Amino acid sequence: MDTRRKVPVTEEDKKKSYYKFYLEPMVEPPRENIQKILAGPIDPAKALHVHERNRLFEPGYFEEEIGYCVMPDGTGYIANLVKMPGVTGEMFDWWFAWHGLDNLRYTIWDNEDHYRAESMQKEKANDPLLSYQERYWDTTHLVYEDVGMGPENIVIHFKNPGDMGFDTSKIGTSACSTIVCGNGGAIMCHFIRPIEGGVELRTRFWMGWTVRNKIAYKVLPDGVRMPEEPLKALALHNIKEFTNLAALLPRIFPEERDNF
Repeated sequence: MDTRRKVPVTEEDKKKSYYKFYLEPMVEPPRENIQKILAGPIDPAKALHVHERNRLFEPGYFEEEIGYCVMPDGTGYIANLVKMPGVTGEMFDWWFAWHGLDNLRYTIWDNEDHYRAESMQKEKANDPLLSYQERYWDTTHLVYEDVGMGPENIVIHFKNPGDMGFDTSKIGTSACSTIVCGNGGAIMCHFIRPIEGGVELRTRFWMGWTVRNKIAYKVLPDGVRMPEEPLKALALHNIKEFTNLAALLPRIFPEERDNF
């Protein structure tokens, strides 16, 4: 018997067209990916350094595409790879423009861990004259979720990939469909690459770093080392939520794409 509990929703939520997705069980992530995290941290020498983030545009794969570790300078690193059949870069951008406008939208992404997410720039997200990307670039989402260490408030500042130091000339090519990225006390990168039959998501988190004027700066104080446990928890959560989103997006996008 599955004892996992879902995030509670309101009676009003039950009237919404996408409530049906809340009723579905979470998609089980690939066991080998979970085991890779549970086996312990990867060798930091095999992590992609934040200053080399444009190497994500290179063809092929790095030796470690799934894992976490504490880097020699004490900062944290997380990597994940999720295949998303039937998904496009457009769907992925739409999702980040769309889900911050109603808490249930965030909850159906991961109905066991996502309580709410609210865009602070709803007017921008609703602007039909903007592209899906422009609707979430330079917006802030106030999020309440459990990434494995108990429910907590998280602030995500979504940014234009160009402002984060990514080579935007390669976005929209066979090397990359889109990049959803965030900045703050950590650099978040969801790099979408087209593959046969869909896309693949290559996630990177560089914890203890921020970007200013396209350059990454370490904000973790010297001599401080991030604990491994929160990195491990976030890596497991990332696998879980994006495995579920991979199954959700091809079904919800045709139905809700114009329902802002």
